[in-house]
Amino acid sequence: MLSKPDHTSEILVFTGQTLIRKLLDKVTTAISAPAAGDDNGETRAAALRLSTAVLMIDVARADHVFEESEFERVLQLVESHFKLDPQDAAELVNVASDKADDLTSAYEFTRELHKHLDDAEKARIVGLLWQVAYADGELDKYEDSLVLKISDLLHVSRARVMRLKHDAKMALD
Repeated sequence: MLSKPDHTSEILVFTGQTLIRKLLDKVTTAISAPAAGDDNGETRAAALRLSTAVLMIDVARADHVFEESEFERVLQLVESHFKLDPQDAAELVNVASDKADDLTSAYEFTRELHKHLDDAEKARIVGLLWQVAYADGELDKYEDSLVLKISDLLHVSRARVMRLKHDAKMALD
């Protein structure tokens, strides 16, 4: 006797992809559109900080091991790079970690960074990503690949990316 095929799992996958797409669309909208009455661009700056932090978490997790040393390094870099107090930095990293849990593509976050940052700022972000990748003392092939992909999406020259990678590695010694 033949049974009726079960398409429940296909529906759940499609629904999950739809929900993730909606979440990413909301983040993109928040990054792209200035808030009403937001004259100083603080909303946009917060969205750019969040995008950077999400990418940092994604790099730290790329090797499927998120060690405490990597978390601490991300926290330290977020605090110093964005000049945040420890509590605000921790909050940003926690929110970024939640967003990174649902991340399907770095493109959604890199697109806005590319659009709103100059070449020097994009290079600083790539430098931060290399520092995160080396936070545990070694560079995993998945971390390396992800940083290279993100740097391509940010349109940072390969020569500059390699220099930033070298600098991050030398900082370990």
